[in-house]
Formats: sequence, structure tokens, C-alpha cells
Amino acid sequence: MYIEDIKKISKEIRKNIIEAVYHAQSGHPGGSLSCADILAVLYFKEMHIKKDEPTLPERDRFVLSKGHATPALYGTLAEYGFFPKEELKSFRKIDSFLQGHPDKNKVPGVDMTTGSLGQGLSVANGMAMMGKLNRKDYRVYCLVGDGEIEEGQIWEATMTSAHYKLDNLCLIVDNNELQIDGKVENVMNVNPIGEKLKSFGFEVIEIDGHNYQEITQAFEKARNIKGKPTAIVAHTIKGKGIYFMENQVAWHGKAPNEEQYKIAMEELK
Repeated sequence: MYIEDIKKISKEIRKNIIEAVYHAQSGHPGGSLSCADILAVLYFKEMHIKKDEPTLPERDRFVLSKGHATPALYGTLAEYGFFPKEELKSFRKIDSFLQGHPDKNKVPGVDMTTGSLGQGLSVANGMAMMGKLNRKDYRVYCLVGDGEIEEGQIWEATMTSAHYKLDNLCLIVDNNELQIDGKVENVMNVNPIGEKLKSFGFEVIEIDGHNYQEITQAFEKARNIKGKPTAIVAHTIKGKGIYFMENQVAWHGKAPNEEQYKIAMEELK
């Protein structure tokens, strides 16, 4: 039953992504769709959070380091009940609280303002260190893109994660192999990601980022790793769930027209 429930939730999150980007006629659907399944498991199965108490001190934290993937984050938060789904139609519009990048001061459920690539893991480290210092049991999850980890700050941050033995930290790499300018391996090859993170001191788990059982088991394993941080390298498909967007780099940052919107929403039925 759990897997069937998560499948339905993932599909609703994907609908929310398309809804938001279509009505804004702006945004990043490709990398949002690739991480939808991960966020579905994270928010609806793994994390300790309360929609009525978004700043609960004991809550688990999530940092969307690839901040342009807000359609996925907003779509998940709306599905969870942090704010009405109808608000997604105001995405990126003037005076909307749903900006193109997440703002923790405006959006219920957002734990960190992000958008400048490469900085999220540093913030997540700080959150995890504070949890250790305050003897709190919360966990911190940070989602980065495989294109994003071309940023040098990410690797400085991984050294910090390992040096301070942040076993309450879980790094998730959305490894969809595409970024705005093309294939990651052609723009700036970051492979082998898993081996590099392992050499930096992480426990590394490689999974199919669209297999709900593998995602769930990876988070369960991460919770039980002691003495070092965990990295989940999730192999995903950019644009997953919409046939004409899958593995197409053009959909990194492009909104569907009316016809494409109808086709996408019909497919997600």
C-alpha cells in the first residue's frame, strides 16, 4: 500500500510542477520532475515535519541547494498542506510569495533561502552542526544537482561534513546527467560522483532515483550510519513522467505552451 500511495503522491507533485510552470510561463520543469519521486518519499515517509508548525524546533530540515527546482519543492509543500495548491498558479508572478527561488521568510515549510548554486551544503552543514551542539535528534537533508557540484564550494563543504562527522546529514545528488548547457560530462565532467564522495569521507549509496523501494531503503540506511555523513547518488531522468520532456535538455528552463500543457496533464492522469 505504501508504494501505491507514494506513486499517487509523486504523480500529484508532477501535476503541481506542470501547473506552476505553465501558469508562470517560466521556470525549470526538467530538473524538478527528475527529483519529484525523491521529494515524495522524503516528505511523506522519511522526514519528521508538521504542516501546522513549519518552524518546529525538533523538525527535520531540508535544503534545496539546486534552488531553481522550486516547482518540485513548492509542488511537494502544497501537496503536503503547507499552503493551498491553488497558490501554485501564482508562481513567479509579481507580489506572489512563490518566487522563482525559495525564500524561507515567505514560504511556509522552506527551511533555507537558496538559488545561488553550490551554497546549500554549506548551510546544511551548519544546521547539522547546530543539531549536534544542541543535542537535538533532527536530521538535515540537502539536495544538489549533478551540474551544481561543478561548483568548488560543494567540495569544500563535503570536507566539512566529513571532518565534523555529521552523521545527521544526508546529501542527495540528483544525477540526471543534464544541465542548462547540455550533458554534464561534456560541460564539466564530475564523474565518478560516488567514488569522489566516498574519497571525501561519505558513506555512499547509489540508487535508481525513481524506484520508491530503493529510495526508501537508502534513507533508512542513512539514518543508521554513524560517525560519518551519507550521500545518496540518485540516478534520475530529467523531465521524468512527461514523455516529450524526458532526457531533453531544452526543458531545463522552458515552460510548456497550452497544447503541451494539456498533453502533459493528460499523461499524468
